[in-house]
Amino acid sequence: MLREITAPALAAQLANADAKRPLLLDVREDWEYQLARIEGSVHIPMNLIPIRMNELPDDAEIVAICHHGMRSAQVALFLQNAGFEQVINLKGGIDAWSAQVDPAVARY
Repeated sequence: MLREITAPALAAQLANADAKRPLLLDVREDWEYQLARIEGSVHIPMNLIPIRMNELPDDAEIVAICHHGMRSAQVALFLQNAGFEQVINLKGGIDAWSAQVDPAVARY
């Protein structure tokens, strides 16, 4: 089952100094990542996940991010099937982050 987190809930988690920071995995294309991103995110385009997933820590919480949450949901399920146990999808993607958390992040 795919777990999801809303943009405001993720923002609260990132703002909590006592909470362990998840790895923010941005799976969008290079041009999208250059246009808009959450500071501190790791960028691995969706098509490279199968060959680069060994770069991801298997003991960390991973929040998968894309534009609207569809690609990242696919990546989250792929990672879960590959044995990653703490994968969460950002519901609504970077667009929800821009609209609900940080209007300085460009919408496209």
